[in-house]
Amino acid sequence: MPPSTIPNPNAMMELPLFPLGTVLFPGALLPLQLFELRYLHMIGECERQGTGFGVVTLTQGREVHRPGAAAEQFEAMGTRVSIERIERPQPGLVMVWCRGVEKFRIEATQQRSDGLWLGRVHTLAPEPSVQVPEDLQHLSVQMHEALTQLSAQPSVVTPWNEAWRLQDCSWLSHRWGELLPLPLQIKYRLFALQEPLMRLELVGDLVAPAASARPNTHGPGPKPSANS
Repeated sequence: MPPSTIPNPNAMMELPLFPLGTVLFPGALLPLQLFELRYLHMIGECERQGTGFGVVTLTQGREVHRPGAAAEQFEAMGTRVSIERIERPQPGLVMVWCRGVEKFRIEATQQRSDGLWLGRVHTLAPEPSVQVPEDLQHLSVQMHEALTQLSAQPSVVTPWNEAWRLQDCSWLSHRWGELLPLPLQIKYRLFALQEPLMRLELVGDLVAPAASARPNTHGPGPKPSANS
């Protein structure tokens, strides 16, 4: 896929929106299996135009539309993604690997006749680079161990395609938010924070009480409930 154009921070843009029962952190890989018509159209348009779309977290409704189901509602912040790989193993089924690029805030939405949501959004400025303090270095060490294990597993697309910034509070806290098995609301609270040190301190609080609170090292795979 051609690389999608990276907008300036705070630039307004229109994005197709994909409401999911998950939180996508910048830098994370999201594999999807799609068969619902509105998303097949969306991916086709993105592929032709060389653009991405926005992933937003559902607060009401289901990922796959069903007649009579509650209307979809979603959080006000989401993540713009770029598409790294597309496969079509059979008619009516598309497998997509997309990467979280940057956060955005939704200003307005509308729904097309085919059910696809469109959002008028502005991208948020990149978070500042903040060094991981001494009292949180254990989070860097544990994440290095987790990423080493995960990176050794077979994967169609590299889970983390950039240098591991284990001493950067923003990057490190995003990886913890991505991999910790947390309730959706807590994940979104971590995601919505714009202070990287505060996010990492909250991660430290979440990890400290229970020795079992470790990063998920089962590895990313196609999201089973996302239209599959």
